[in-house]
Amino acid sequence: MKRIAIDMDEVIADLFTSQLTMFNNDYKENISPEDIMGKKLRHHRPDLTEELSNYLKQPTFFRDLEVIEDSQEVIKELSKHYEIFITTAAMEYPTSFTEKYEWLKKHFPFLNDMNFVFCGDKSIIHADYLIDDNVRHFKGFSGQGVLYTANHNINEIGYDRVNNWQEVKDYFSKRVK
Repeated sequence: MKRIAIDMDEVIADLFTSQLTMFNNDYKENISPEDIMGKKLRHHRPDLTEELSNYLKQPTFFRDLEVIEDSQEVIKELSKHYEIFITTAAMEYPTSFTEKYEWLKKHFPFLNDMNFVFCGDKSIIHADYLIDDNVRHFKGFSGQGVLYTANHNINEIGYDRVNNWQEVKDYFSKRVK
């Protein structure tokens, strides 16, 4: 059975919307996703990089993220034909391990928690495919990278790209043997 490694943040968990909402509320701004298309919020407001990073260190930030639409249903369907691993670069925020684990158990109870991988460098992942929003994780990865569209990566080219979970379903349904 082929393996699909799936990133968590901005692929199945909506980190961006939560961070942007918190920022707009805290700083009385009205920044929309379109205002920062092609970059991260910290690039739009470099003077507040530390403050933005601190959101991700809050005790319940990762636990309270919304699930990205259709990800649960599509991953459940894919798990009938592929071995699924959730691979999250949790080393960037080591205090997030428990929150991320609990979030995955709550929203993806059908997945084997032995297939949750908390790592830093995803080149160690041995899978046929990696669905990720960050192209840096494709460097050194031996399988096929699949770029999941996120606000910050809209200008990236040269990768297989999926814009939503229905496109993920279509992408992999063509590869089932």
